[in-house]
Amino acid sequence: MTHIDAGAGLDPVHPVPIPASRRAKGLTAAEVAERVARGEVNDVPVRSSRSIGEIVRANVFTRFNAIIGVLWLIMLAVAPFQDSLFGYVIIANTGIGIVQEWRAKKTLDSLAVIGEVKPTVRRDGEATEVGTSQIVLGDLIEIGPGDKVVVDGTCAEADGLEIDESLLTGEADPVVKHPGDEVMSGSFVVAGGGAFTATKVGREAYAAQLAEEASRFTLVQSELRTGISTILKYVTWMMIPTAIGLIISQLVVKQHGFKDSVARTVGGIVPMVPEGLVLLTSVAFAIGVVRLGRKQCLVQELPAIEGLARVDTVCLDKTGTLTEGGMDVTELRPLDGADEEYVRTVLGALGASDPRPNASLQAIIAAYPDRGGWRCTEALPFSSARKYSGAGFSESDGGASTWLLGAPDVLLAEGDPALAETERLNEAGLRVLLLARTTKDLEDPGAKEAARPTALVVLEQRLRPDAAETLRYFAEQNVEAKVISGDNAVSVGAVADKLGLTGEVVDARRLPSGQDEMAKSLEKGTVFGRVTPQQKRDMVGALQSRGHTVAMTGDGVNDVLALKDADIGVSMGSGSEATRAVAQIVLLNNSFSTLPSVVGEGRRVIGNITRVATLFLVKTVYSVLLAVLVVCWQVEYPFLPRHLTLLSTLTIGIPAFFLALAPNKERAKPHFVRRVMRYSIPGGVVAGVATFVTYLIARHHYTGSGSLDAETSAATLTLFLISMWVLAIIARPYTWWRICLVASMSGAFLLVLVVPWLQHFFALKLVGTTMPWIAVLISVIAAAVLEALWRLVDRRVPA
Repeated sequence: MTHIDAGAGLDPVHPVPIPASRRAKGLTAAEVAERVARGEVNDVPVRSSRSIGEIVRANVFTRFNAIIGVLWLIMLAVAPFQDSLFGYVIIANTGIGIVQEWRAKKTLDSLAVIGEVKPTVRRDGEATEVGTSQIVLGDLIEIGPGDKVVVDGTCAEADGLEIDESLLTGEADPVVKHPGDEVMSGSFVVAGGGAFTATKVGREAYAAQLAEEASRFTLVQSELRTGISTILKYVTWMMIPTAIGLIISQLVVKQHGFKDSVARTVGGIVPMVPEGLVLLTSVAFAIGVVRLGRKQCLVQELPAIEGLARVDTVCLDKTGTLTEGGMDVTELRPLDGADEEYVRTVLGALGASDPRPNASLQAIIAAYPDRGGWRCTEALPFSSARKYSGAGFSESDGGASTWLLGAPDVLLAEGDPALAETERLNEAGLRVLLLARTTKDLEDPGAKEAARPTALVVLEQRLRPDAAETLRYFAEQNVEAKVISGDNAVSVGAVADKLGLTGEVVDARRLPSGQDEMAKSLEKGTVFGRVTPQQKRDMVGALQSRGHTVAMTGDGVNDVLALKDADIGVSMGSGSEATRAVAQIVLLNNSFSTLPSVVGEGRRVIGNITRVATLFLVKTVYSVLLAVLVVCWQVEYPFLPRHLTLLSTLTIGIPAFFLALAPNKERAKPHFVRRVMRYSIPGGVVAGVATFVTYLIARHHYTGSGSLDAETSAATLTLFLISMWVLAIIARPYTWWRICLVASMSGAFLLVLVVPWLQHFFALKLVGTTMPWIAVLISVIAAAVLEALWRLVDRRVPA
């Protein structure tokens, strides 16, 4: 609550009612230039993405690139060029990853600039909007509801200024600030207004630490990424002993030529490495960012794409999400014989008394402009926790009065006749504010109890045209929508009903405080009204305690705590700076209808990466198994690196790239590792055993010089046919392009078998007809076993 003297000046950009005599003018242009020259500038860059250097390092210096790189150098020294092709493939794949992530970086950076809010500083007595990086030490920065404190400072002016420091201290209650109090970067204004002097800028400010921690281009804390890392860890442990055994077998036991033994040893090790899997996941995420960026959706953390696809409950704030920000006054109903003209004058004066009116008061200001003649003597800014505002006036006739404007069911006692009228209006989906006159000062705790109803102000909210369609989409996708609002529950329920969202309407003031009991009520209800900011946070926690993955949308400062705690926070671009700072996804076009695109993009990434991970890991399993069988049987490894490079390219590399970027609307499922391995292990075992059986039969069938090449060709044919069948299963359900993809890969392998120079290049030539047909027969049997096994897995091993 603030006392206001006569002659208060109002700033044209962010008016703060401070007496003209005490209103600081801020720094002069010369002082700003001097501080810039000394380097006292808030020059900490806002990192919206990784730097080019970090992108290159992350894609080049990986564990598997190191392994492949060493093997590649060895092959360049001891074998023909075609046995070193796998190294060039790695270079090409890494290059693709760098280019795609660089494109994503450009998209993120451009969107971050669009979404950046410029703080208002007062220089030479004039309010000016500047970029965050242009703030200098000693600048006077103006703040109001929803503004984030961007640098550390000392409060210079305060008009009912309440700052939420929960993101710094964990304390949910707003802190009232007075001149001389410290304000910390990372906090935000929930009520009132004021100005503070910057005392720490750049890397000295707490904001610098927040910026480092909030690097927006991240690939961590994702079930997909964590799952792949787990798989790769186990693959590494399997690969080491198998590779050692293979080296001993080929170099020591068989005692073949050194170069040929090394080539076949490397041929056994290289396919064990699923190097393209991590790369393809990064590319899929990066392309997802670019696609969403074109729809004006800023993804501040990449796992948010995946996270929203896993969401099963979405909590929607009504104002700004289901309804547009603006409202219109549709009716004024004086109570107890109040004079309507007098009421209009009061409303006009109340509108003029608030330097930062919210949407409701803006509608009142538009309908009832200030007539002048009244002087504001004290003011109480609106607070979402309090749910009303107030002001005291010295009237033009010399009288004095004090007024409250807010929620009828908060200002009035139960059973008041005015509440019955309010209920009827709320049931029609209208928003109602009560104008009440109190006989006590605003600072008196009993001001609300002493209020006497004077008039009802009826407001109509503008529904978002895309809200109904978006809610239908969530219903179709089995994502439960919960409307959580600070407004009257009946009114919110009526709005939800207009949008086709039906269900139990609950007044949050009657919700139990215990988490378990609250969770039960939340699962039953659909619409919740009169929810306080702390309750929103508690409700998110209660839903999460029941195993729900929760997304929260909002645009006001009262949503920040819940947005921060939700699994995925979604903020509107026009929302407060504080909400955008804590949200993982910002809808810059303020369109609620963009959310299905984010969900769809996440499902595409998760579903497709699950598909292609199976392809990669089937190769890893059969490669390890073949190596073990070779060691146990003490025979030559059947393949050279060129053979497996060809197979990997045609059955995994090229198809995986297209499959990873294909449309996929399948709902995301948990347990990524289990779901991938339940297919990869039987698939890899079948492929490895069938290939080795063909190889052993071929060893008995062929004799004389060149027999090893013939044996290798027969084994390669078997492995290719089985791998193609794995691809055919993974590519289901078929579309024209999927059929063309599988057919073109088969055609490419056939081309290698019939074109002489390709036969020579890849050392593949089928000898005779008996063994090739045996290879085909074994492949057909293996394919049938594979089909039966995977269907059995679907029934017996649920995902």
